Amino acid sequence: MTMTFRQMLAQPWMPADYGKLQYMWLLSLGYLFWKFYYVAPGVLEAVLLALTIILFVPLYCASFWPRGWRVGVCVVVTCLIGAAWARFNPGAACFFIFACAMCARIPSAARAVGAMLAVIAGGALVAMLIPQMRMVFLMPILMAGVPVGLSCIMDARLRASRTLLMRKQEEVEHMARIAERERISRDLHDLLGHSLSMIALKAELARKLARRDLAACEREIADIETNAREALAEVRAAVTGYRHSGLVQALASARASLLAADVILDERIERIDLAPAAEHVVALAVREAVTNIVRHAGASHCTLSLVQVQQDGRAHAVLRVLDDGKLRSIDGLQHGNGLAGMRERVAALGGRLSLQAGAGLALELHVPAGASA
Repeated sequence: MTMTFRQMLAQPWMPADYGKLQYMWLLSLGYLFWKFYYVAPGVLEAVLLALTIILFVPLYCASFWPRGWRVGVCVVVTCLIGAAWARFNPGAACFFIFACAMCARIPSAARAVGAMLAVIAGGALVAMLIPQMRMVFLMPILMAGVPVGLSCIMDARLRASRTLLMRKQEEVEHMARIAERERISRDLHDLLGHSLSMIALKAELARKLARRDLAACEREIADIETNAREALAEVRAAVTGYRHSGLVQALASARASLLAADVILDERIERIDLAPAAEHVVALAVREAVTNIVRHAGASHCTLSLVQVQQDGRAHAVLRVLDDGKLRSIDGLQHGNGLAGMRERVAALGGRLSLQAGAGLALELHVPAGASA
């Protein structure tokens, strides 16, 4: 039983995507203690209040997990707790405000608003039954319950839309990877299939001619060498095309993601000759920055530039990504989002990566330019 209780405590009490801020709303329970600033609580009242809080905190956390009729159960039980305390403590109005917020977990927006209005009506009915504290109990429900409930409903709709957007983006990226693999497979088959078959046939012919006609054998070997060099040139040309499409594809994906997230993009992209490793790092940086903007920053505007500058007598490609999002510190960002691995890759190229948070997040990446860098 002890291990089971420990395992229960170790489990997350709320879904991770809601963050830790939701726990802070439990401080609103302090409104229950406002009465005791004027009147000292009795022993029985103090015990019942402690039991109420012990019951409500797990109920509040559980309301973030269920869907359908279970959300209704959490809302009704919370309202009953508030109604039970209404005659003895006007601070019990906070339970109706919590119930308004819980209505946001109802999938349908119309039903969520309807449930919130029902909670407000229930709180008003309870207030009518206690004339001596009618306005003291009713005003917090009207003044806080409606805006809190509506804001939670809008946040839930926005969260659902963002989740759907991320799923669609992942599906598009997955399909793009499959299509790219198939294209590479087809291209390599077309490039090498004929050339390698020709080389194999000429090698077999040269072996047969080696003892009979040395001159003819030498011609066949020369053809083998020519065909091998042509095949190698074709493969290099194809790989160069893939390499150039890496950054191009990353930029195209960034434009599509920002457009889908209603983020305005200002871009300035110069054509720069980059080594394969450097282009790969720049493409990863673009993807990482745009993913952060779409998923975490909550930005409405993004500036993206890739230019070539001269530093210490050498050409460098400089990538800058700036957004006007909500991020005000990079402390939490330093430990995640693949930034540690990206710093290592940039350092291995002799470049540098810097992040600054202020009015948003600014990423600046410097890597050596030039195909031989």
